[in-house]
Amino acid sequence: MPQIIEVTVYPIDELSDAAKEAARAWYRESCLDHEWYDCVYEDFGTICRILGVTLRTSPVPLHGGGTRDKPHLNFSGFWNQGDGASFSGTYSHARGAANAIRDHAPKDYELRRIADALQAVQKRNFWQLHASIGQRGRYCHEYTMAIDVERDSPTWQPPTGDAEDAVTEAMRDLARWLYRQLRAEYEHLTSDEAIDEIVAANAWTFTAAGEFFV
Repeated sequence: MPQIIEVTVYPIDELSDAAKEAARAWYRESCLDHEWYDCVYEDFGTICRILGVTLRTSPVPLHGGGTRDKPHLNFSGFWNQGDGASFSGTYSHARGAANAIRDHAPKDYELRRIADALQAVQKRNFWQLHASIGQRGRYCHEYTMAIDVERDSPTWQPPTGDAEDAVTEAMRDLARWLYRQLRAEYEHLTSDEAIDEIVAANAWTFTAAGEFFV
C-alpha cells in the first residue's frame, strides 16, 4: 500500500556547515563527469597554433551523426606523483609567434618565455627546425613525450648542438603550462564558492544531512 512520506529539504545556504560539506562532496563526485576541461583545451589549441605546434587529432563520432577532430591531449591529476599533461603533434617555426603570444596572453610570462626560447633556437638554425612529438608509455606527463628534433636544411647542415634540448624543453614546458591551467580550472570548479553558486542557480535541495533531494 503506498505511503506518503514527508521530507524537509533545504537550499544549500540553509544547511549546517557539516551538511554543506556533504552536499559539496556529492557535487564533486557526481557532477563533474562532463568534459569540464574543454575551455582549457580550446585555449591551448589556440596557443599551439600561435607557437607553431600542430596537435595530432583523431575523429570521434557525434551523437547526431558525423565526427569531430579530437586533439591528442592527455592528463591525469591532480595531486599524485606522476600526474601531469602531455600532447602529440608536430612543431615548426611560426613567424611572429613571440609577438602574437604577447597579444594573446599579455600577462602570461611563461608563455612569453617559451615563445622567446623557440624563436632564439630557430634563429640559430635559420628557422629550419621542426620536431615530431609523440607519446610513450601509459602515463601522461611531460616526460612521457617523445620529441624528435630535425633541421630541414637544403645544404644538409645539422642542427646546432643545443637545438634538440631547447626545443624538447620548450615542448615540455608547454605541457607543464597546460597541466597548471587544468589544475587551476578544476580547483575553481570544485571550490566551495563555485559549487554553492551552481547549486543555487539550479535550485537543488538537500536533506538536513546534506543528501541531494532534487
